[in-house]
Amino acid sequence: MWHDTGTYAGVMPPGDPIQPGTHAENPETKRRFKNLLEVSGLYQKLHQVDAYHATEEDILRVHTPNYLSRIKAMSAETGGDAGMLTPFSKGAFDIATLAAGGVMAAVDAVLDGKIDNAYALVRPPGHHAEPDIGKGFCLFANASIAARYAQAKRGLNRIAFVDWDVHHGNGAEKIFWEDASVLTVSIHQDRCFPPDSGDMADNGAGEGAGYNINIPLPAGSGVGAYEAAFDRVIIPALQKFKPELIIVPSGFDAGAHDPLGRMMMHSEGYRSLTRKLMDVADELCAGRLVMCHEGGYNDATVPFFGLAVMESLSGIKTQTNDPFMALFEALAGQDLQPHQDQVITSATHLLDKLPG
Repeated sequence: MWHDTGTYAGVMPPGDPIQPGTHAENPETKRRFKNLLEVSGLYQKLHQVDAYHATEEDILRVHTPNYLSRIKAMSAETGGDAGMLTPFSKGAFDIATLAAGGVMAAVDAVLDGKIDNAYALVRPPGHHAEPDIGKGFCLFANASIAARYAQAKRGLNRIAFVDWDVHHGNGAEKIFWEDASVLTVSIHQDRCFPPDSGDMADNGAGEGAGYNINIPLPAGSGVGAYEAAFDRVIIPALQKFKPELIIVPSGFDAGAHDPLGRMMMHSEGYRSLTRKLMDVADELCAGRLVMCHEGGYNDATVPFFGLAVMESLSGIKTQTNDPFMALFEALAGQDLQPHQDQVITSATHLLDKLPG
């Protein structure tokens, strides 16, 4: 909660003519998510996993030495910007290593059999960070660091990413672009952020050819489109790849009314997608499923999306109902639309390119 993104106005730095305000990536959605878990009574029934700091060795499996040194030096002074729309203040380096280490700790706990699955509620987010630059509020690539750790220190070979943040998972795509040991799947709003990435034609290269799958859904897609994409593309891709661990960069900014996305997901939609992932994880990798928190910028709605996911992961249904459900499920276009179906049909052809 102490990661400080400054007085930006949404995503823009203040200064004439932009009045200082509140940065979009601030502690409130994460704080309210945790608060709702407590108020619902679910938090007390969960197994808590303590985060630890990722080491520089851990970070350097993903990021370049120059990038690590630059962030560390800026953090020791007054902070700065990690590259592209990624402001941070003094001390951010230590917080960011704890965020990455939190996902690593979640992986440890799942692989050690201490818990069935895990949700790492960490901040700052990570899925936009590339080896040599921070982007979109992300300092270090938390999920990718955890994946490389699992391969280097925990003996895993094949890991799959399913990134459902509304923005493209460009970080993992770039990190594992030529790597056949990691399947990277991103389902996102077409050309939302970064504006120049996430196209369906971007499919990996070299040994990684076919192992990067982008499903750029049109703006305005609802639960029907997400369900269809999971059933027809994502789940079959996982079954073909046969991972030993599934990692989900979990942004809730595809939820209806999010200020940085234009999709229409709701809590029951997230509950359903979580159940699908749990089922395929049970089928393929002994239930090994780790989610790590990414985006989501409506502080009123994100907690209810998160609660639905946590109820699915834990198998515990609380008495707390989502007050936004009636509003969101009634939004016109929640069912799969013809233009969305065309995109998903096109994406099914990527399964043919994925080596068996």
